[in-house]
Amino acid sequence: MTWNIAWSWQAPNRIATMASVEGGVVISSGLDLVMLEADGTLRWKVEVPFKVHAAHAVQGTIGILAAHGFYLVSTSNGALVSEGRSTPGGFSDLCARPGGGWALAGRRGQIHLFSQQGRGIRRVDSGPVRRLIGWLDREHLLWQDPNGVLWCGRLTGDDKKRKIEDRAWSWCSRLKDGRLLLQNADGGLWEGVPHPFGWDLLDRVETDSMEPMEGVRAGDGWWVLGIEGHLISLSSTRAPVEETPLTERMHLGDVLVLCTPDAMATATRDGLVRRWTAPHLAEAEREGRYKAAAEAAMARNWEERRQMFLRAQEAEDLGKLSLAIELYEALGRDEDARRLLRRQKEGGE
Repeated sequence: MTWNIAWSWQAPNRIATMASVEGGVVISSGLDLVMLEADGTLRWKVEVPFKVHAAHAVQGTIGILAAHGFYLVSTSNGALVSEGRSTPGGFSDLCARPGGGWALAGRRGQIHLFSQQGRGIRRVDSGPVRRLIGWLDREHLLWQDPNGVLWCGRLTGDDKKRKIEDRAWSWCSRLKDGRLLLQNADGGLWEGVPHPFGWDLLDRVETDSMEPMEGVRAGDGWWVLGIEGHLISLSSTRAPVEETPLTERMHLGDVLVLCTPDAMATATRDGLVRRWTAPHLAEAEREGRYKAAAEAAMARNWEERRQMFLRAQEAEDLGKLSLAIELYEALGRDEDARRLLRRQKEGGE
């Protein structure tokens, strides 16, 4: 059961970054932003005033970082859907928030929170950030500082942060399905399941020495793109890594993204993009589509609940207690409903 090259594409200029978008990829090549479909055809190509150095897509929009600014573009045609936000020093990384919104790492030691539409919400003092790792849930964000230490921030208004542990890691993957792949100072690889106060699981991965550039978790486990340009599979059984056609006599570059559970893409800085597919993981790809649809539905449901809560608060402020009680009960906020019922009995509407 092997992975195969589905197609290749040569960018006209050097590649700055690449990100997965709706089963395809968006590529920053020179001052061009290019969207390729899963079959390798061109969906759109737009010219941008500054080179895009980071991108992340979610729910029909792509968040991009260019120069000192943060912008949102449409996945359908590449058109700008927000006027953009900037900060002194610019942003170094971005991460979509579960249920809607964005977190951006500023270069001056702050994490900036934005709404789903790209409107600024607030800034959180985080200290310098090497990389945003991902969200444990809507409140808890993981990041790695320049010394390699992992931090967890509880971003709820009364923002707090704490170290996961004092150990420093030389490299860390993005969070995927609640799991991380990490490398410590002695070169050993570890797989971990973090929580806000430590680890639910942290196991050593028995493998030959390697220097990871990037790692993704596909339908058959972790794949690591090494510094030599080799793409290596880490068996879930922790068996020694075996040489595969993906690692033989082929330099794949230093960019790797997961498109779907059965497809990933690699790119060299000089512009050669390859898409890899695994026919034996077709079922995992279907499950991935179902999961993506469920997550989108949950996000819509969360937004509807948020709007209902805002209407309930507004009704309470205006003295429309019966309406507010109905809305609070629909949200399952029984304590708020009882509080307003007591208020009704005491003074009426």
